[in-house]
Amino acid sequence: MLTHAQVWTAIDALASRYGLTPSALAKKAGLDATTFNKSKRKTGEGRPRWPSTESIAKILQATGASLDEFMQLVMAVEGVPKAGQKRVPLIGMAQAGSGGYFDDGGFPTGSGWDEITFPNVVDENAYALEIAGDSMLPVFRDGDIVIVSPAAPVRRGDRVVVKTRKGEVLAKELRRHTARTIDLKSLNADHEDRQFDENEIEWMARIMWSSQ
Repeated sequence: MLTHAQVWTAIDALASRYGLTPSALAKKAGLDATTFNKSKRKTGEGRPRWPSTESIAKILQATGASLDEFMQLVMAVEGVPKAGQKRVPLIGMAQAGSGGYFDDGGFPTGSGWDEITFPNVVDENAYALEIAGDSMLPVFRDGDIVIVSPAAPVRRGDRVVVKTRKGEVLAKELRRHTARTIDLKSLNADHEDRQFDENEIEWMARIMWSSQ
C-alpha cells in the first residue's frame, strides 16, 4: 500500500530530477505555485492531505515523465525495495564534440566512455555528460553531471544538449523549434542566445537530471 510520505517524496524527487523546485514544477504543470508546498501536505488539523490524481497527471505531462518513472521514484523511498541501479556511460562536454561517441541520432556508441552508476534511469540509452567551465552558470557548474535521454520527447522550455554538424556541443534551454529553425536560450545571461537552421543541427537531446 502506498503511504503519504512515499507519494510526496516522489513528487519532490521528480521535481529535482527535472531541475525544478516543487513550486516550479507546479507552475510548469499549470497548477498554483503553492500546490506542493510542505504546508499543503497536511490539513489544519494535522491530517495527511494527498495530492490529487489530476495534479500528478499534470506534472507527468509537463515533464514528459511516464507513470512507470514516477512509480519507480515512489518505490525508491527508504523502506521500500529499490529499483536496481544502472551503469550509465559518461564523457566530458568537450569530448562529446569529437567524433566516434554518438551515432547520427545522438545515441551513445563506440568506446572511450567512462561509467558512473545512477539509480532509476529509465532510458536504456541515457548517458552522462560532465559540465566544464562556467558558461552554463548558475544552472550548471563546473563538474556537475547531467543525465541526457536521447529518446525523451523535447518540448519548449526543456533544457537540452545540442550538437551541431560542425561539432559544437551546447547545453541550452529550448525556446522554440519550428520546421526551419531552432532557437536556444542561454542558461548564463553573460552568453548570447543562439539560433540555428534545422539542417545545422546533428542532434538534440533532453537533459533529464543534474547533480548539484
